[in-house]
Amino acid sequence: MVTRMVFASLLIIGTVGCIYLQESATLKNNEVIAASPQEDISESIPEKPLKLNITLRRVYLDGEISEEKVSETVWALEDFWAKYEAWQLVDMSDEMVLFELKVDDISPLLKVNGFFGVSNDGTLSIYNGNPQQEDIIQSFFQIDIKKLEGNKHLELQQGIPVKTKEDYSDVLETMKHYSIDK
Repeated sequence: MVTRMVFASLLIIGTVGCIYLQESATLKNNEVIAASPQEDISESIPEKPLKLNITLRRVYLDGEISEEKVSETVWALEDFWAKYEAWQLVDMSDEMVLFELKVDDISPLLKVNGFFGVSNDGTLSIYNGNPQQEDIIQSFFQIDIKKLEGNKHLELQQGIPVKTKEDYSDVLETMKHYSIDK
């Protein structure tokens, strides 16, 4: 919040400063000369909006990170900050702003094609597709395969689909009981 206020203040100060300079002086052949009171320079003050390249980074529970890039024309800073109120400001420059949002859900990739499985060394992992394809998205902890009930081990070998946040949490909680590093 403080960073947003500083950013807004700097933009306002910069804009006011530019207007003041334009009103008090004119640039001719790269030399600053005083503006005469008779000159109407208000027509030469551009009313340009601020153009920003915005990166929206989403961080999901399963560790997946997605980024969306948008260009935005900002006419009013108050409207701009209100639009991104839920987002955390991470970085900014004159033309770029990076926002991050921690999403309390699993990623779209997991919902569509995520499966819990177990690797050959007994590590609980999430796979992109069934575990036989060995395309690991994220690994968690080693489980004691010998302690697993027969059907649980078979389920993990075939792949347990992860369609919701609840599926994700339930499987992790269940498998923690079989963890080697309790």
